[in-house]
Amino acid sequence: MAADLPRASNEAPLFDRLCLLGVGLIGSSIARVAQARGDIARSIVAHAKTPATLERVRELGIADEVEADPAKAVQGADAVIFCIPVGAYAEVGAAVAPYLKPGAIVSDVGSTKGSVVRDLGPLMSKGVHLVPAHPMAGTEFSGPDAGFAELFQGRYCILTPLPGTDPAAVEKIAELWRRCGSMLEMLDPATHDKIVAIVSHLPHLIAFTICSTADDLAEETKEAVLKFAASGFRDFTRIAASDPTMWRDIFLNNREALLEMLARFTEDAHALGRAVRWGQADYIEDRIQRGRKIRRGLIERKQA
Repeated sequence: MAADLPRASNEAPLFDRLCLLGVGLIGSSIARVAQARGDIARSIVAHAKTPATLERVRELGIADEVEADPAKAVQGADAVIFCIPVGAYAEVGAAVAPYLKPGAIVSDVGSTKGSVVRDLGPLMSKGVHLVPAHPMAGTEFSGPDAGFAELFQGRYCILTPLPGTDPAAVEKIAELWRRCGSMLEMLDPATHDKIVAIVSHLPHLIAFTICSTADDLAEETKEAVLKFAASGFRDFTRIAASDPTMWRDIFLNNREALLEMLARFTEDAHALGRAVRWGQADYIEDRIQRGRKIRRGLIERKQA
């Protein structure tokens, strides 16, 4: 419940007007935690592309204003957060850039950061501060109904500001995520993209592939797969239920890092396959033990 969120007593709101470009899982969760706390923004304006989403945001009451035109939505905002698929940043960024007020901070929640710098950086006029961010939190669900205020609690948010970015702007975005309950890390965009390629993007690619392989089986076999699916396969199907547009854009915008990690994974998978073929029990057990060690590390860090 929202009452469980940490509150900053007597803290002035960070922003007068916070604009959320997109109100899916992440955007609607930011809106909800901002409403619950009261010290993130005095007012929240939400933009969405479809009339149905705009109407649903109105029904949920999670924004003070709902605006169909992104250029109108950003006017007067001292903070603008892109919460749309990363593949749409360039188009939407070009539409809103002329209307950003001097001193505004532009941030985002995308799972790739090199593409954010590439697509938004050149559009920022003098005095507008770009502070890319990536909250490492999510579910397989999407849309404004999917959000909840506790989504970011105890999860990392990675900031990737470029050298020379106004420190005060970086600190404001950092404080926003602290008030959302996140733990903060700073990385350069290239390092971020390589890390998320192995911890997030590659697992999704594998999950989508396994599920599509199962879908290609002969019909009678596929029915048995669905009927007798064990927990391991069910875990893959949960990941594979994620938003297709978002993940298409992530794969294409982190192409180099993802392909590098896929190549390393493919080599390791072939090596384990050879060990199974030739009965190399010690090698197989070592791989399993290393997996268990990774799992223990996640549990110890409360990230499991």
